[in-house]
Amino acid sequence: MHENVTPGAGHGSPASIVLEHVSKTYPTSGGGWTEAVKDVSLTVRQGEFLSILGPSGCGKSTLLRMIAGLLPVTQGRILVAGVEVKRPVTDVGIVFQKPVLLEWRTVLENVLLQPELRGADTRAFVARARDLLVSVGLEGFEDSHPRQLSGGMQQRASIARALVNDPPLLLMDEPLGALDALTREQMRVDLEELWLQSSKTVVFITHSIDDAVLLSDRVVIMSPRPGCIDHVIDIDLPRPRALAGRKHEGFHVAEEAITAIFLERGVLQRSRGLTAAEIARHTESSPATRRQTVS
Repeated sequence: MHENVTPGAGHGSPASIVLEHVSKTYPTSGGGWTEAVKDVSLTVRQGEFLSILGPSGCGKSTLLRMIAGLLPVTQGRILVAGVEVKRPVTDVGIVFQKPVLLEWRTVLENVLLQPELRGADTRAFVARARDLLVSVGLEGFEDSHPRQLSGGMQQRASIARALVNDPPLLLMDEPLGALDALTREQMRVDLEELWLQSSKTVVFITHSIDDAVLLSDRVVIMSPRPGCIDHVIDIDLPRPRALAGRKHEGFHVAEEAITAIFLERGVLQRSRGLTAAEIARHTESSPATRRQTVS
C-alpha cells in the first residue's frame, strides 16, 4: 500500500477515465459562488475498481455526475474512453443509492428499461436480463413488482438494469448506503464477484472505509469542501476478498492509514468527551469487527 500515489501512474493499463484539473462551482442564493470540487486530476485505469471516499458534502457525487456527463464541469475537462465529456455518456451503467424502480413495471421490465430508452429492440436483451437477475440472486422474481421486494432486492434489480447493456463503465453512487448491515455485506460480496466476472471499470462512491478497502484496487480520499484529492491509496489484498477480507493484514493496514488521514483532517474524532474508563468499557464490549463510516 502506498500513500500519495500519482493519479493514474503505473500498472500499464490504458486509461478509461481521465480528469484534468476539474473544478465545479455553484451559484448561491446570496448571489455568490460555492466551490464543490477543486482542481481534481485523476486517471482511472481500464478494468479498475476505484472508490472515492470522503465526508458528506465533499463533492463525491458531483464528481460522479460530471464523469457521467449529467453535470457540466466549471473548469478543466473529463475524458471517457478518450472522448471529452460534453453531454451525457451513453456507454455507461449508473447505480444510485436509491434503486429508482418503476412501481408499475415488473422486475424484468425494469431491467429492460435501459435498452428500451435507447430505442433498442428489448427482445434481444431478454435472455441477458434474465441471466443478470440470476447472477444477482433474483431468479424467480422476474414477474414481481418493486413493492414485493426488500430494499436489498430492489438494489440488486437496479444493478442488473445498469449492466443489461453490458457497458464498459459502471458508476455507483453509494449503492450500499441504504441497506441493513447483513444485506450490505452480502451485496458487497456479490458486487465484487460480478466485477471479477466482467472486468468492467468501476467508480464507486462511498462513506464506508470498510467497503472502500474491501472492494477497491485504489481508494481516492477526498478532502472536506471544496473537494480535492487528499490521498490515493493502493489496496494490497488478494482477490476474491469476499467475507474473509477483514482477516487479511492488508485490510487492517489500509483501514488504519485511511482512519489516520481522517483523524488528522478532523473528519473523525477519537471520542467526544468520553473518559478513558468509558472508552475502555466500550472497546471491551464492542464486536471485534465494526464498520467505520465517514459522515
